[in-house]
Amino acid sequence: MRNTIGTNVILTLAGESHGEAIVAVLDGMAPGIPVNEDFITRQLALRRPQGPTDTARRESDAFRILSGTFNGLSTGAPITILIPNVNTRSADYEATHSLARPSHADYTAHIKYGGYEDWRGGGHFSGRITVGIVAAGAIAIDALSRKGISIGTHILSCAGVQDSSFDSADPELTAAQVRKVAALDFPVLSDVREAMEARILEAKAQGDSVGGVIQTAVCGLPAGVGEPWFDSLDGRLANAMLSIGGIKGIEFGSGFALAGMRGSQANDSFCTQDGKVRTLSNHSGGINGGISNGMPLIFNSVVKPTPSIAQAQQTIDLSNGEAATLELKGRHDPAIVRRVCIVASSLTAIVLCDLLSLRFGTDYLR
Repeated sequence: MRNTIGTNVILTLAGESHGEAIVAVLDGMAPGIPVNEDFITRQLALRRPQGPTDTARRESDAFRILSGTFNGLSTGAPITILIPNVNTRSADYEATHSLARPSHADYTAHIKYGGYEDWRGGGHFSGRITVGIVAAGAIAIDALSRKGISIGTHILSCAGVQDSSFDSADPELTAAQVRKVAALDFPVLSDVREAMEARILEAKAQGDSVGGVIQTAVCGLPAGVGEPWFDSLDGRLANAMLSIGGIKGIEFGSGFALAGMRGSQANDSFCTQDGKVRTLSNHSGGINGGISNGMPLIFNSVVKPTPSIAQAQQTIDLSNGEAATLELKGRHDPAIVRRVCIVASSLTAIVLCDLLSLRFGTDYLR
């Protein structure tokens, strides 16, 4: 099981949904970088369940930093963050633990790990593990902000309700939009929160769930970050985003809509404004040839409906291979679209810290 991402700035995750704690180890951060525990707390709150549209499982996320900091600054040693699990109800899974939940990792984990996997709440495959990404990502987001780089993710669509898109061709306007959504617990650009929540609650009342699309923007990223071919900026980000459970697709800039354009429409013409090179449009999402071009970096990620639903589903019993019917109990999100936004921003920040250190050196963020 591989639980590590990065080359210079490296994140390792450990823990299970119903285990004692989740652990995140952020290694490779330069010494002297501020580690603001209040900011980490605020970022974790953006991920935390907050109402009827989220799971009823409430965790305080009262983290502890065990190593890698001194007097509020990074030391250059691995930063280890421990987030205890205190609100587990493993009994919810006792009666059905051998029944493979459709579209979960139960069957594939059982095959790969031979039945030794922790099945409680999905074990190491649970969305609970993303709390470690957010805790470590808060350090990365804060470090990037001190270099003038900002990151924000909002709900572009949920259950058929559409939000406005980032204005990707105007760096100043995009930056203002990023600052707005980065501070919201329900991150949307326009007045669509009530409509989205109503659709989520409608699905919940029917024992069902919904998905959506989230949109991430990075402003202030200098041109020249990323490598051609296999370490391209978009390739590294795609690998990271598709590592998040529930995300099943990604597109950069205009993405799949480019298939319906002509080159004269899709090309981003260059110009100079105030001595800076810009493009008149941003269909490429701020990336050319796998390398940042200085325009806002924009990408959309598809979030599938939460697979845990309160309806009878056909499955198999892993203990004997026989057909079975599964009726789930327990506490589950009718939609994870809101909560995954901060996870996407956090993991984006970690990837960018890694790529920036590869481009400019490990002390770039100091």
